[in-house]
Amino acid sequence: MSRPHLRIFPENYSVPLSSSRQSNNSSRRLSPFAHSSSVKSPVISFCVSGRPRRLSGPKKLRMAPPILSLALPSETGRVLSIQSHTVQGYVGNKSAVFPLQLLGYDVDPVNSVQFSNHTGYPTFKGQVLNGQQLWELIEGLEANDLLYYTHLLTGYIGSVSFLDTVLEVVKKLRSVNPNLVYVCDPVMGDEGKLYVPQDLVSVYRQKVVPVASMLTPNQFEAELLSGCRIESEADGWEACNALHDVGPSKGQPPEQFKISIPRIPAYFTGTGDLMTALLLGWSNKYPDNLDKAAELAVSSLQALLQRTVKDYIAAGFDPQTSSLEIRLIQSQDDIRNPQPIFKATRFC
Repeated sequence: MSRPHLRIFPENYSVPLSSSRQSNNSSRRLSPFAHSSSVKSPVISFCVSGRPRRLSGPKKLRMAPPILSLALPSETGRVLSIQSHTVQGYVGNKSAVFPLQLLGYDVDPVNSVQFSNHTGYPTFKGQVLNGQQLWELIEGLEANDLLYYTHLLTGYIGSVSFLDTVLEVVKKLRSVNPNLVYVCDPVMGDEGKLYVPQDLVSVYRQKVVPVASMLTPNQFEAELLSGCRIESEADGWEACNALHDVGPSKGQPPEQFKISIPRIPAYFTGTGDLMTALLLGWSNKYPDNLDKAAELAVSSLQALLQRTVKDYIAAGFDPQTSSLEIRLIQSQDDIRNPQPIFKATRFC
């Protein structure tokens, strides 16, 4: 794809935006500084030159340099990622930001929590961001004309007040870019056990599902959101249909497929966060071919998990005795250039 023609405009100059093609189930995405005669482009004010910055003395001013992720947008997108963060290990933003960057995305992380390590360890220390603090960050970005994002990605959220603020963030971002893609990993629990407050379930079901562009629940979370008990493959299809009726496809006939993968006898942390990031990354590259995007995402993840198990064994550790930290950095080639070993089968 050739890069759109670029010009730097002074502050408050109106810049035409055009739409690029997306899947049938989502609205078109705005791309700053690109113009297409075949699309009637909205016009917004977009400051790329920045605000005056004082150098020295009362009269010497110069313009701040442009934000290049806005002035020269990548061909993939600009992502705001609101998730947990750990100093050590790879979960939440630590598991999602790096893979998206490898796939060509500009990613701005907001850490919903900042812990020393994930909560599977005997102890952990850290801080929790509240809804007011999140909104202050959004206001800071808005004050500097930095709120143009193509994607919003959310993961673990620990309180109703914070999730309500996230919903306000969705509204704010879509007021800047109406075609924002909201990818939501509704992290609530696993294997029949909740690890967030019960009140969050109804907020996800009633408020988040209707505004999300993509949802990536695990089996337990799909049951909570759909109200369907999943005990068979047919139950899984029913739960997906229930979510599509109120969520991403808004009643449009969904395209359904499955990917069969081998079961690895080990427990890993951060895999759901990574899988959601990979699905965002590849589905945006193949907007009309979700099964191919899923094949690439699954193949990347499986290669990483196999390497993780192999490395633990090489270190003399039995991988079945404890949760494993994923080998993210060591698997970057599998993230950037996955071999599509695992294939999707369409459900008719």
